[in-house]
Amino acid sequence: MDEREGHTMTAATPVVVRGASARRRLRAGASTSSVGWAFLAPFMIVFLLVFIAPIIYAIYLSLFRDQLIGGSVFVGLDNYLVALQDQSFWAGLLRVSLFLAIQVPIMLFLSMLAALALDSGRLYGTSFFRLSIFLPYAVPAVVATLMWGFMYGTRFGLVGNINDLFGLNLPNPLAPDLILASIGNIVTWEFVGYNMIIFYAALRVISPTLYEAAAIDGASQLRVILHIKLPAIRGALVVAAIFSIIGSFQLFNEPSILSTLAPNSITSSFTPNLYAYNLSFSGGQYNYAASVAIIMGVITMVIAYAVQLRGMRKDGQL
Repeated sequence: MDEREGHTMTAATPVVVRGASARRRLRAGASTSSVGWAFLAPFMIVFLLVFIAPIIYAIYLSLFRDQLIGGSVFVGLDNYLVALQDQSFWAGLLRVSLFLAIQVPIMLFLSMLAALALDSGRLYGTSFFRLSIFLPYAVPAVVATLMWGFMYGTRFGLVGNINDLFGLNLPNPLAPDLILASIGNIVTWEFVGYNMIIFYAALRVISPTLYEAAAIDGASQLRVILHIKLPAIRGALVVAAIFSIIGSFQLFNEPSILSTLAPNSITSSFTPNLYAYNLSFSGGQYNYAASVAIIMGVITMVIAYAVQLRGMRKDGQL
């Protein structure tokens, strides 16, 4: 009897030990999880307050309409239907789409050239070259726009001084036909350096063994660029393209500042963001402005996601 009890006790002991060990692991895991959530909580609170809450409030506003009689009334999706038929909205969207189609490829191409030149190791004063290109990004957009706006001036600006000095008649960069190109020049000047840093960082992590193998095979610099460097920065190119797409559809600072210098060229609906701003703060149409902003957010999200999917397919991730 005693032996059986002893055997019974001995057989049950490992089960108790394993159960206690499992409970300790669960408690340790729960403690680790709580610590992780504690570190994540400040970001989540700020994210909810700064990003999610304004979006929810904008959607809420877009479902109502202020009337002279009756005050604010629920109209459902009527504001969105009106926005989709608004010619001013579509004209602004077409304008920023044209801006995106021309300015972004030029800017990314120049950034890529600068990054490849830096990575080649054949430039004198590489640090100065890198800093000089990146420095415009450190200039606030408002300051940069004012600076270029006065340089564009045909009366008191650089263009006007060149005309007076050489007796020329250069076209007015702030004219309606050239204002979009002038804004594109400002944005390119601002962000070439930023995108260059993204590409340059991607180039610096390429394995040196690839260059050694290319040198053994006798590959030229052009082949190295085409078959090693450009494929290696494809992911960085997708990221830069997505940021540029978002920035193009959110174009606001440059036309808003230049509108004071060229009021005949930049209307209140020059871009969708400028249109929504003027509807809200100048026209008091907060509900309709919210619907315009939500539509632009959806369009931007869809196009950026499509570019990301295309980039991932080329990388073989899908």
